[in-house]
Amino acid sequence: MYTTFYLIGIGLFVGVAAWFLFIWAVKSGQFDDTEAPKYRMLDDDDEPVKPLKSAKPVNKNSP
Repeated sequence: MYTTFYLIGIGLFVGVAAWFLFIWAVKSGQFDDTEAPKYRMLDDDDEPVKPLKSAKPVNKNSP
C-alpha cells in the first residue's frame, strides 16, 4: 500500500518537473522558429574551393 503512494508521489514530482522544464524552454526561445532548421542545411553559403598554387621547384644544389 505504501508503495502505491510512493510511486504516485514520484510520478507527480516527475510530471511537475517536466512541465516546469517545458515552460522554461518555451520562455527561453527554444521553440521560436521550428521551420528554419530543416531548410538551413540546404543553404549553399560555402566559399568555392580555391585551386592550390603550384609550388616552386626546389633547387637541390643550394646549401
